[in-house]
Amino acid sequence: MITRRTFTASLLATVPAVGLMGTKGLAQGLRDITFVQPSPSAINSFPVFVAIGEGYFAEEGLNVRVEAINGSGAVLQALSAGQAQFGRPGPGPVIAARSRGVDAVFIYNVAARSNFGIVVQQDSDIQGPEGLRGKVIGTGTADGAEVGFARNVMSGAGMTEGTDYTFLTVGDGGPATAAFLNGEIDAYSASTADAAILTQRGMPVRDITPPEYARFFGNGIATMGDIIRNDPDLVERFGRAFMRGHAFALDDANRETVLAHLAAGNPQEGEDREFQSALFDAVRSKTIPTDMSNGLGYMPPEVWAEWQDSLLAGGEIPAPLEDLNAAFTNDFIAGWNEAIGG
Repeated sequence: MITRRTFTASLLATVPAVGLMGTKGLAQGLRDITFVQPSPSAINSFPVFVAIGEGYFAEEGLNVRVEAINGSGAVLQALSAGQAQFGRPGPGPVIAARSRGVDAVFIYNVAARSNFGIVVQQDSDIQGPEGLRGKVIGTGTADGAEVGFARNVMSGAGMTEGTDYTFLTVGDGGPATAAFLNGEIDAYSASTADAAILTQRGMPVRDITPPEYARFFGNGIATMGDIIRNDPDLVERFGRAFMRGHAFALDDANRETVLAHLAAGNPQEGEDREFQSALFDAVRSKTIPTDMSNGLGYMPPEVWAEWQDSLLAGGEIPAPLEDLNAAFTNDFIAGWNEAIGG
């Protein structure tokens, strides 16, 4: 059984009464679907919660249950065990899982710009990855996307894990703050949300990641290959609703409605409205592709190749995948963008 925090995703109180009545009318015929995310944050998975709140999943005949588990590795385990149909892992863990025979497939690029960075305390003397030689880098999980990202950055600086630097799993939020204060870590591989939370907790941090690593897109939506082959209609419906939620949230006219949906998904994040709003801005900005010619959700094949090269260099996979292109598909992207008028 997965250890998790569960969110009820069928109906949210923030849905207008007319929309709620319409959703209730469909409820009896909805198909139950489970979506797993690598942390409890609703903001990090904002398109899902917006699509739930706006009734987009219900319109596709789906009742989506959201479950938070610990890291991309756990997300992929849940998918491969059939405990969930869709999840939000990182590309590095997907490649590593496929090297072990797990048929996980990326279908939507959510964090189109890197949502990770190596951060140090604001007043640290460390100015770049080179300054971390002989140092300890904290991570939220042992096998999450942030680990592969940091290993890639350090490899680019000519350093090898275990020889030139060390990773230490410390968790996120308060535990990461404590690790900095106690001198256990010199840097932290943080998501956009992690960095904002550290700063809010009185630990201002500074990103020392070289700018060229921004092209390494982050976590996205994945499913299993057998679902794509045997139930492509489910993928079509889930992805279409997800992209509608994404597009809705990118429109500033919908901002207050979006924040209400996110507070319903994770009330704790909504307690401090100013912080919630700032964190949403930071996370949302990472989901806007630098090149919109292919619309939302598109995955550049050349960056997948770079991700694989980084995993090879870091020793995370023993050899290149037999077919890297099988790790992702852009086959649904054009249709989903057409559905939202993109």
